[in-house]
Amino acid sequence: MEHREKATKDPDPIRTHKKRQRNGRIKQPPNAKQTMFINLFLLMLGSFVIAVSFNLFLLPGGIASGGVSGISILVQRVTGIPPAYTQWALNIPLFIAGLMMLGRRFALQTAIGSILLPLFVLLTADWPSPTHNALLAAIYGGIGVGIGLGLVFRGRGSTGGLDLAAQILHKYTGLRLGLAIACFDGLVIAAAGFIISPENALYALIGLFVTSKTIDVVQTGLLVSKVAFIISDKADLISTTVLNDLDRGLTKLDAHGGYTGEARSVLMVVVGQNEVSKLKLLVKSVDPAAFVIISDTAEVLGEGFKHTE
Repeated sequence: MEHREKATKDPDPIRTHKKRQRNGRIKQPPNAKQTMFINLFLLMLGSFVIAVSFNLFLLPGGIASGGVSGISILVQRVTGIPPAYTQWALNIPLFIAGLMMLGRRFALQTAIGSILLPLFVLLTADWPSPTHNALLAAIYGGIGVGIGLGLVFRGRGSTGGLDLAAQILHKYTGLRLGLAIACFDGLVIAAAGFIISPENALYALIGLFVTSKTIDVVQTGLLVSKVAFIISDKADLISTTVLNDLDRGLTKLDAHGGYTGEARSVLMVVVGQNEVSKLKLLVKSVDPAAFVIISDTAEVLGEGFKHTE
């Protein structure tokens, strides 16, 4: 996004950049070793959170909401084999297949998670469940797994499992990755409907939905920014007002009216949720007839918002 500064500018942009660094306004990028340790910590923490959520909620409630963990619940119900052993038994062959078919770089990203997650499941197997209500188990288990997976993804890792199988299917059949994952999860949930009960399969769908939404929250954060598109004959005056009174950068886009064909400017402004009302008042004070479109944006990176990770 093009940011327009206020009237007074430092004639030396390099000096300004260094000054901002000293004042802490610009975060220094971590070095490679520091990044590796942070990612490893997030992978370990995320795997632990998933394992605890699995043992406290999903396993006692019989919530087989897809993936290798869901298969391990079904196997335990039928054979009595502890879930950790089933997860290792499935993750290791899938890891080897991923290594052979998807390449070393991709498969190594899942190696640690594929081993750690079942280990944490084994270590926390005796932790007592706080609830015997299947609905609560689905909701809180879904939240916990979503938080754990979000942390793993932020650490640029993976816990392996059926995601690897979906990647292989995607590569060799052309099936969309999201659809491949949904197919595998759907098969596990359908099997839960036969092996455990149809009601548990419905709870598993709730858990899967909660997990997906929680991952989004962990990835993008709770704070929702807004992007506004402003179409007005007084674009220059609105631009000046936003820069001075709202202290937000903006971008001026060149556009043409669909009916008249006349050239006009469209202002694009990204603001925090608490700034929306002030932005609307400022635009209305300049041009009551302005056409304003305001919508949610999942994540904004850059100065004034989140730093690039």
